[in-house]
Amino acid sequence: MTDATTIQKIEKGFAKLQASPECHSLLKKYLTKEVVEELKTKKTALGATLLDVIQSGVENLDSGVGVYAPDAEAYTLFKRLFDPLIEDYHNGFDAEQKQPATDLGEGKTAELEDLDPEGKYINSTRIRCGRSLEGYPFNPCLSEENYLEMEAKVQKVFNEIEDAELQGTYYPLDGMTKEVQSQLIEDHFLFKEGDRFLQAANACRFWPKGRGIFHNKDKTFLVWVNEEDHLRIISMQKGGNVGAVLERLIKGVKNIEAQVPFSRHERLGWLTFCPTNLGTTVRASVHIRLPKVSARPDFKKICDELGLQIRGIHGEHSESAGGVYDISNKARLGLTEFEAVKQLHSGVKKLIELEESA
Repeated sequence: MTDATTIQKIEKGFAKLQASPECHSLLKKYLTKEVVEELKTKKTALGATLLDVIQSGVENLDSGVGVYAPDAEAYTLFKRLFDPLIEDYHNGFDAEQKQPATDLGEGKTAELEDLDPEGKYINSTRIRCGRSLEGYPFNPCLSEENYLEMEAKVQKVFNEIEDAELQGTYYPLDGMTKEVQSQLIEDHFLFKEGDRFLQAANACRFWPKGRGIFHNKDKTFLVWVNEEDHLRIISMQKGGNVGAVLERLIKGVKNIEAQVPFSRHERLGWLTFCPTNLGTTVRASVHIRLPKVSARPDFKKICDELGLQIRGIHGEHSESAGGVYDISNKARLGLTEFEAVKQLHSGVKKLIELEESA
């Protein structure tokens, strides 16, 4: 049973959302008075409450979504809030639907031809997926001991990688030298404490304990440890060869999950801290120059219809720099991993065709 002080904070947060004309988050849309009354007294086995779910969106009224899952059980216990929100964000994925079986695209990467062989439009291609280690909660419910245990487990995996392309070095944030820090910042690899959305969700406790970054020698395979999710597994390279990037990601995921089991939900797929990253958890993206198409007033509408999301090149909540946009697949749930990458591939191919014919 949730204590009276927490219930008061939940009710105060609800009132703040409803009173804010500038707030247009999915949290505000689906956190009705009825939902508050039904969920405000509930608590997961690990002690997470509705306040843990909504506190980031209440503090940051400019959030697009505004909720996080403090542990895996939250998706079930607070389903009255999560289910309609997930359906809205993930293209109608309703409470009766199930995430399809995993299909990373093994044996199919040749179908994804280089989108920009002449290098006229695409600066780089990146595909990432999130994974949670089985048996551990998400950030707000993790202890310092949990963080250190998980870090030790994945560091052992990194040390034992046999594939020459994937072999590299793990850099723990705790005790990181200025030289290493400067290099990782220069490479655009370093994640930093201070994201206000994560801070408000209570996701940065015990920083920098148990956090770190692994990358291979060529700096084309990267793993973030205990930033937003337990693991962010990333493959990237210059240019538009989506197939090659996916091939490397598949190898990396297989190497890690052979030794460390991941947490998967029958209906929601791979479980992650943020509900926007459920299902495949795959975000395939390109940094692309589209001076003509991006100048069109219907640029966002075109991307929406292609199932694509536009961001600035410095990630979510950032602006475009020098006319370069970060374009990615939007859907994560209700399709396979390979279909998510194909969605990005076919959508970007269409955008380049529009740019060339403009």
